[in-house]
Amino acid sequence: MHLTDTQRRLLDYLRGHIATHGWPPSQMEIARAFGFRQNRSARYHLEALAQAGLVELSAGRARGIRLTAAGNAAPALSDDAPLHQAATGRAGITGLLQVPLLGRVAAGTPIGSDPEVRREVQLDPGLFRLRPDYLLEVEGESMLLDGILPGDLIGVRRTAQARNGQTVVARVEGELTVKRLEHGPRQLRLLPRNPAHAPIEIDRTVTDFAIEGLFAGLVRPS
Repeated sequence: MHLTDTQRRLLDYLRGHIATHGWPPSQMEIARAFGFRQNRSARYHLEALAQAGLVELSAGRARGIRLTAAGNAAPALSDDAPLHQAATGRAGITGLLQVPLLGRVAAGTPIGSDPEVRREVQLDPGLFRLRPDYLLEVEGESMLLDGILPGDLIGVRRTAQARNGQTVVARVEGELTVKRLEHGPRQLRLLPRNPAHAPIEIDRTVTDFAIEGLFAGLVRPS
């Protein structure tokens, strides 16, 4: 199946919206969320998803979008790579990764994170594009367009370095948040993926900031 990056993100957005609200978005809401100037741009991408067998469209209905079984099963994507790609790392006797769940991370306003290991989780390494060093439980909806929903467990690869546009877990004034990283000419910004949330500006007034790691993929508990 060949989809553009926008179409893959639209599929993530549809799944996130339905999971959060219980109904699909309208084409106007899609256009607003993606910055399209016209609703017909949203329709164009929806029709591409329909041709790929990922959604079904009902004519004459404002919210006539239904995810097919293939659309629900298709892997979600982050900004820079698929979420569900093979990873390498420490595996147990069963071939599963043993990954510690450390606490919570905000997808919204930063929240505190419990540094203690809550439990060890056994996971299929194929769920991650990078080997995760630990998991954090997501709270908030600011990363909705990237398919990161409240209650998801995100894998984090420890590193203090990140490229522009990568999704990171950052510490801001002692609290953790997951956001897109933007390198600006004078400051860093942590960008949400939900138009209802504002970016976090990292400037000279922020005394405690660090990149804790890269987003490596996610697990959505059933």
